[in-house]
Amino acid sequence: MAKKAKPSVDKIVKKVNKEFEKTSAQIEGLINDALKQFDNLQNQVQEPVRKLLKDMDELRDREMKRFNDEFERRMNEFHELQSALLERLGIASKETGKSASKPSAATKKASGTKKAAPAKKTTAAKPAAKKASTAKPKAAAPKKAAKPADKSDLTRVKGIGPATAKKMKEAGITSIEQIANPSDADKQKLEAFKSLKGFSELSAEAKKVL
Repeated sequence: MAKKAKPSVDKIVKKVNKEFEKTSAQIEGLINDALKQFDNLQNQVQEPVRKLLKDMDELRDREMKRFNDEFERRMNEFHELQSALLERLGIASKETGKSASKPSAATKKASGTKKAAPAKKTTAAKPAAKKASTAKPKAAAPKKAAKPADKSDLTRVKGIGPATAKKMKEAGITSIEQIANPSDADKQKLEAFKSLKGFSELSAEAKKVL
């Protein structure tokens, strides 16, 4: 039996390459189509956005122009009103100045009539009698009797402070008389304060206070 001829390797390789090229071309065509569609879609999206941005710019320009025109118009009206008021005030001030500078006829007549005869001297007026000469002097109020000095306040004696006075009262010296004219017992009590500055003059100072 005759053996069937096996296809050669070259034919197989060629066939595979041909299929691969065909498939590659198809894939490339699909990619190109996708890119074209993407570009078209991008253009479709960008175009409205560009148009919207353009419209917004135009609208902004229109509004800014309208605002500027309105502002200028209002400012012009304000300046006109201001100038009108100033003119009115200037006219009014001038009129009042003129009226003030010109004396009225009534004032002229009044000034003319004032030139009358001099006033008559009144001889009937007599000097009033001085009340001070006739008034009786008030009796002086009696002076209130002075309050007796507090003899128990030892600080009245020169050289005795509050602390020393407290100690003296604790020792039994409760009156200035006990310092001015001390008894034997008082002298013994006062001996405790020999260290006090001016102790020898305490009796004399206490007598001055009494």
